[in-house]
Amino acid sequence: MANLVNFEKRGPIGVITVDNPPVNALSVGVPQGIMDGVKAGETDSGITAVVLRGAGRGFIAGADINEFLSPPPPGSASLDDVITCFENSTKPIVAAIHGNALGGGLETALACHYRCGTGEAVYGFPEVLIGIIPGGHGTQRLPRICGVEKALPLMVSGEFVPAKTALALGIIDEIVDGDLLDGAIAFAERIVAEGHPLRKIRDETASVPTDGFYENFEKSIAKRARGHLAPYKIIEAAKAAVELPFEDGVELERKLFRECLESDQSKGLMNLFFGERTCTKIPDVPRDTPTQNIASAAVLGAGTMGGGITMNFVNVGIPVTILEMSQEALDRGLEIIRANYANTVKKGRLSQDKMDKRMSLITPTLSYDDIANADIVVEAVFEEMDIKKEVFRKLDDIMKPDAILATNTSTLDVDEIAAVTERPEMVIGTHFFSPANVMRLLEVVRGAHTKKEVIATVMQLGKTIKKVPVLVGVCDGFVGNRMLARYSKQAYQMVLEGALPQDVDKAVFDFGLAMGPFAMGDLAGLDVGWRIRKRRATENAAIKDDAGIDDQICEMGRFGQKTNAGWYKYEPGSRVPIPDPEIEQLITRYCEERQIQRRPIDEQEIIERCIYALVNEGAKILEEGMALRASDIDVIYANGYGFPRYRAGPMLYADMVGLGKVYKAVCGYHKQYGEIWEPAPLLKRLAEQGATFNDL
Repeated sequence: MANLVNFEKRGPIGVITVDNPPVNALSVGVPQGIMDGVKAGETDSGITAVVLRGAGRGFIAGADINEFLSPPPPGSASLDDVITCFENSTKPIVAAIHGNALGGGLETALACHYRCGTGEAVYGFPEVLIGIIPGGHGTQRLPRICGVEKALPLMVSGEFVPAKTALALGIIDEIVDGDLLDGAIAFAERIVAEGHPLRKIRDETASVPTDGFYENFEKSIAKRARGHLAPYKIIEAAKAAVELPFEDGVELERKLFRECLESDQSKGLMNLFFGERTCTKIPDVPRDTPTQNIASAAVLGAGTMGGGITMNFVNVGIPVTILEMSQEALDRGLEIIRANYANTVKKGRLSQDKMDKRMSLITPTLSYDDIANADIVVEAVFEEMDIKKEVFRKLDDIMKPDAILATNTSTLDVDEIAAVTERPEMVIGTHFFSPANVMRLLEVVRGAHTKKEVIATVMQLGKTIKKVPVLVGVCDGFVGNRMLARYSKQAYQMVLEGALPQDVDKAVFDFGLAMGPFAMGDLAGLDVGWRIRKRRATENAAIKDDAGIDDQICEMGRFGQKTNAGWYKYEPGSRVPIPDPEIEQLITRYCEERQIQRRPIDEQEIIERCIYALVNEGAKILEEGMALRASDIDVIYANGYGFPRYRAGPMLYADMVGLGKVYKAVCGYHKQYGEIWEPAPLLKRLAEQGATFNDL
């Protein structure tokens, strides 16, 4: 059992300990080690029961994702073999659970005759999050334990449940107070002494759900599971637990698992899974780089963004001083924060006590003097360079020497902002995404002079406040918005050529994005982009002063949902976009005035031009070093721009399509539309080599 699994005897109880750090994955060698332990217990007449536990920080984490797509070495044991071994045991096997029992780890526990665990342990089936279904009899055993009506929400959501919930569901039989091993041994001895049978979940019957349950459940997950394969395969497998004999259900589960595993969706989701763990690794910022302790924060601006950023800090117990220029703006901002929390309390997702605690961590002020000792200050004021510079001059004067000065700019030059201070090494970009208290992405913008310690601190802080931090370089729009500009340009261009906003949005939505570019513009506020375009026109004389359709819409006072009119119209209080004949007339008139011939544009062209524009710009960003790796770009788009997670992101999507095909299409559009479609040299090189972005 060579260190991966150990067996020892504690009186009449055999103890099998899986010791495969860091998470006790069921990688090659572990299943055989467990089986050897069971055999040792079986052959020792002095042993009456066996306890299975994990060493270190948790029970068993399930299969090693790295081994999923590789055939196991000849003759190696699998989870199926472990389960068969448990079921053939003549002595009770008790799972002793601490930390996490997830996926294959929980399936291992469910194959045991009994289960106990600590009060802090958590349980779940996260397989759906990487595009597969539980493949170790989980879809057949869980419905037999707690009924399909309770089992399906757990498996389809991928969420974890605490010990008390697991006990109520029947997933575990007892919560152990005190030392887990001592408690598990006592539990096993009691099972033997009281003559309890070798309980096998496979022999139990799953209760029949109420009429209409499956239909109603599918409706309830329709929005969240849109486009995903695995949730519906889980439903199919769970139905089998109710309707078929156990062995037939297991056979169906095995078939559905393989279908999911071999799908592009699982490849996309697994790639994203690894990407979200790789994005915090920065080649020239070693893991042992010293970080600063962030015990307090300040936020400048109590608007929508500033309020959301404030919530991120206080949610994890970091006190915030929030600064505004007027009492009215300060009061309005605090009321929005309070209302957001109150809404969460109303939905049962937060207790009133926790809301009160979080609100108590917020100190409102109108004076810069009150923020001077904060460990980090995040500026979230109006997106104008002159205003940002004025703010940073004040921060440079007032903040303590080791304070981190962060700007939430979404497009402006962080180095230009840093240059007005005497400490550019302490300046960094922290681009939160709206709503900042909800969106997971945080673009961390590295300035030319930003210290490695500051980078390491902010990357760590991003994880602390439960964001996915991705390091990017300084360029107009950084990574996400720079690429988005190309995507939006194509969407707008196709409206000029013949499509309507709703045509583009439908094609993109059907592709899997959360919403189309025009609906997204209305949600974000069209005035934001309008101000940016006017700034760029002022800074660059080469930009023609010809108000486009989007500018004319803003000049009409249509800024999107906030004004109940933008590219679409909206009923008061509604976020449902309604195609507006007035906008269609504006588009037609605009094109006629400029003698633009409109034509039909199909969905395939819409998707190609929108997505390939992202890919081509992404390749340029990689070549310039503005992003460290292709997977970082995918993480940005999946977590900040509504790109379908099952496609991972634009770069992996391009890899799956084939870079040769993408490059050929980009060349065609370049010939037709000119410079804006100039192929990225990196895309050209990879296509000619038959390589992928993932190979970089």
